[in-house]
Amino acid sequence: QVQLVESGGGLVQAGDSLRLSCAPSGRTFSSYAMGWFRRAPGKGRAFVAAISWSGNTTYYADSVKGRFTISRDNAKNTVYLQMNSLKPEDTAVYYCAASSGGNLYYVPSYDYWGQGTQVTVSS
Repeated sequence: QVQLVESGGGLVQAGDSLRLSCAPSGRTFSSYAMGWFRRAPGKGRAFVAAISWSGNTTYYADSVKGRFTISRDNAKNTVYLQMNSLKPEDTAVYYCAASSGGNLYYVPSYDYWGQGTQVTVSS
């Protein structure tokens, strides 16, 4: 069974940093584009960042540009989301996802999803 497993979430203060990791199990995702989404309390799942299968192209939501960085290490079959200058409004469950094609800003473009990791930013 294919699974995406996120890790690295936690409780931090505003201005702190966290790095999330996503490690697939059951198969390699080196040929998939990868994305991060988040669901804040009472809201739907929102795009955060995505990266092409090669790692050459990245995409970001306006709300995280300049603060978050997505990267991947295909040799380790792992995707990362470095989050700096965290704000209370970044509080959400963060999900990793894998896409075989399509518009990477949209949830339906993703084929596999992780269970999510909680990030809580206190003011």
